[in-house]
Formats: sequence, C-alpha cells, structure tokens
Amino acid sequence: MRTETIFRALADPTRLRIMRLLDSMELAVGEVAQVLAQSQPRVSRHIGILCDAGLAERRREGSWTFVRTASAAQNEPSLVAAAQRLLSSAEKADDQFSEICATDRRKLAEIREAREAEAQSYFARHADDWDALRRLHSSDEKIEQALAEALEPAGLGRLLDIGTGTGRMAELFAERADHIVALDKSLAMLRVARAKLQNLPAERVELVQGDFGALPFQASSFDTVLFHQVLHFAQAPRDVLREAARVLRPGGRIAIVDFAAHQHEEFRERYAHVRLGFDEAQMRGLLTEAGFAPQATTALEDGELVVKIWIADRKEQVRKVAS
Repeated sequence: MRTETIFRALADPTRLRIMRLLDSMELAVGEVAQVLAQSQPRVSRHIGILCDAGLAERRREGSWTFVRTASAAQNEPSLVAAAQRLLSSAEKADDQFSEICATDRRKLAEIREAREAEAQSYFARHADDWDALRRLHSSDEKIEQALAEALEPAGLGRLLDIGTGTGRMAELFAERADHIVALDKSLAMLRVARAKLQNLPAERVELVQGDFGALPFQASSFDTVLFHQVLHFAQAPRDVLREAARVLRPGGRIAIVDFAAHQHEEFRERYAHVRLGFDEAQMRGLLTEAGFAPQATTALEDGELVVKIWIADRKEQVRKVAS
C-alpha cells in the first residue's frame, strides 16, 4: 500500500463520509447508499476505491455485500489507523464536515432501529415453537452460566461461533474473546444476529455466512470453536467435527452444548432436528475420531431434556481417517 494511494482515495467528500460511517459499524452497501441518498452503483464504485487503497474491505453474504473498515490483517495497518485518526480530528475541527457526519449518523440510527424491529418480528413469529422447546430443559441462564464456567480456565482467543443463530453466544463472550467470528448458514438468522450485535465494536465481531460442513476458513485459524445447540442438525456430525478440528489450532478447544440422547421423535418434524441428542459414549467417540481429547462433561439434568456441555482439546496431530 502506498501513502499517495490512500490520500487519493480520501480526496472525495463521499468517500470521507463512508469512512466515518464505517468507523461506527459494518454496513451493507445498500445501507450505505441509503444513508448517503446516492445510487448503489455509484456508492459501490466509491467503496471499490477505498478497498483498493486498503482502507476498507468487502465480503459477500448471500446476495448482499458488506463493507467495513480494513482489519489489522491488511498491509500497513498503522496507515489505516492514522487515516482514521485524521478523519476524527477533521470532524472535530470542521463544523460543516461535522454536521454532515452527524446527519449521516442519524440516518444510520434509523437503519439500526429498523434492524431491531425486523429482529423482534422474527422472534415473534417463532416464539411459540422456541418457548415450547425451552420448557423441556434447563433455563438459558443456567446453561450459559455452566458454559462460561466450563470455558473459564483458559482464554478464548479467536472464537468461532458455529450456527450463531440470534448471536447470543457471540454477545455473551464478546468481552472474553480477542475476536469472534459468528457463522450461520441462514441469511435470516444472520440479520437477526446483526441486530443483536450491532452495538459491539465492529473490529471485535465478524458475521459470516457459511456451512458447518465446509467452513470458509484456513486451517488453524481459531483458538476456540463453539457449537451451541447446533450439532443435532448435522447429517454427518463426524465430518462436521473433523472440519472444526481443521480450523482449530493444535491445543485449541471445542465446546459443544447439545441434548443428551432422547426419544422425542417429533423434534425431527417440528424443529428439523436430524439427531435426537447424543449419548456419552457416542459423543466421546466422535470427538476422539475427529482428533480431540475429551475432557469432563457437564450435565444439566433439571428438565425433561438433559443438556450436556462437552469440552475437548485438539490434539497436536490429527490422524486422517477415510470417510
């Protein structure tokens, strides 16, 4: 990245406004266009210039493209940080620029409110089904406390929350992890999670669309992988756990929160569960075969459905087994 490229990228009032918006949160390109009251193709061109200069980065999520301030992984992150500080100082010193930025943020607040309303509507449509399931097991509070205690002895580092759903686990561990990637296959759920997580620092939490059977990450990318009430949707949990082992660094940890084996066959139709929970021997076998060393299991048994928390460490060497 060359210094002159950055300054050329910033030599436009629209791109200055975009950079100040991205300082607040990650946004869809369409949302940026909405705030700026400009066409999406025009805004996309401006964003392309910022990305080419290394000041911003884009990612696809289904048919949407999101943009955020460039992460520290970009080349010469000190120049990006310096540009951000310069724009912050300019906003304080330039009354006209300050008013433009304030107006943009008011429009951005309206977008946030719309996201919250969409999330509440989604919850309302599914509340009866979720509440019926919750009544059969320990309270969410007890499960979350037990999970936090099980993960307490060591730091979380880079955390991958697989099947993030509403984003609750990412929200719960946001202060303890260095960085969280919240992954879900459903775009609808990612929109719900985005509403829940939008007030967290954009550089701390990243939302990604992807499938747990083919994680879109390089090997040894994470220190902790979490499956919270997700693995029972897997057609082939063995393969899913092998994929989790691939993206974990040696010595990293996996945490699985799921049901113990049960006989509620109706869950397959009503909730789309593929697996009716997991018994202890089955889970420990799956973990061992995938390259993990299982630790002690926590069981919450104060409901019709028993919820278990399995913790395991990734072995230094993972033996490859033919599928």
